[in-house]
Amino acid sequence: VMGIYWSSEPEVLRVTDRTSKSSPGKATVAMLNDVVDLLLKKPGGFLSNDIMPPGVLLDNMPSWEFGVLVQVRDLSKALRESFSRSQSQSNEDPDLALAEPRFNVDHKSWAVPWPEREYAEGQAFLKSYLLRLDSAPPAAAEFFARADNLRYWLATIETRLGSLSQRLSASVGHSRVDGLPDGKVGEDIMRTRRVNKTPWLIVDNVFYEARGTTWALLNFLRAVRVDFADIIEKKGATASLEQIIYELEMSQTPLNTPVIVNGQGFGLFANHSLVMASYISRANAALIDLRDLLARG
Repeated sequence: VMGIYWSSEPEVLRVTDRTSKSSPGKATVAMLNDVVDLLLKKPGGFLSNDIMPPGVLLDNMPSWEFGVLVQVRDLSKALRESFSRSQSQSNEDPDLALAEPRFNVDHKSWAVPWPEREYAEGQAFLKSYLLRLDSAPPAAAEFFARADNLRYWLATIETRLGSLSQRLSASVGHSRVDGLPDGKVGEDIMRTRRVNKTPWLIVDNVFYEARGTTWALLNFLRAVRVDFADIIEKKGATASLEQIIYELEMSQTPLNTPVIVNGQGFGLFANHSLVMASYISRANAALIDLRDLLARG
């Protein structure tokens, strides 16, 4: 019973409009802080490194946690390298420089370093940066809500979603053709096909990693919609962003089954991985459109 309670997925977090014309970025940083806080304080706490029952017997929630954690790492990296810097030669923010590496500690480590303590320290540095966004110079932090900075982070998301879509589709197996020398066709192509199929024991792990990824992205993009509202509207990219958010919301539809079914593509039973892959692929297509619009003058 405790394992079932600990495996329940959290609701999407609420975005508070904390941004202002003079100091944007507060909604995004606050959301990142809230996501890390939830990872550490949800029912059962952080489960990925548990070595005692019931945590050690669970695999769905740790997979969900890993999906969220990858997005936390990507956004904290973008904050450190892009959002908080006016140009490539400018100094990095001291709080973000200390926060980002702490989120990259191995999530399965159960001894030194303890992931929970490292992530909590990273969260403390995020809070310090968030407070400094409202401070006056010289202690003030900076956040540059520019199109090129946003595209930097979206490019990382694009690769993450593309990879997840392929891994989810591999639940039924799909063939790939390796590169061939010039002039090789026909039977030569057939001989070079490789079939990739996810082992049935980890199909649910990939599915819940995707659920965690899309949950985190949904929260982050809703916060980005607040901080980058002016530039998104100026670029005519509002519809594309809303489409991404809609597809991610659909990916969070509650499951009506206790088991992730791995049916064939057009078989008798459903395949939850293919449904998730469909939502992720559509979100990724809208993401490509969004990056293209942001790149235009």
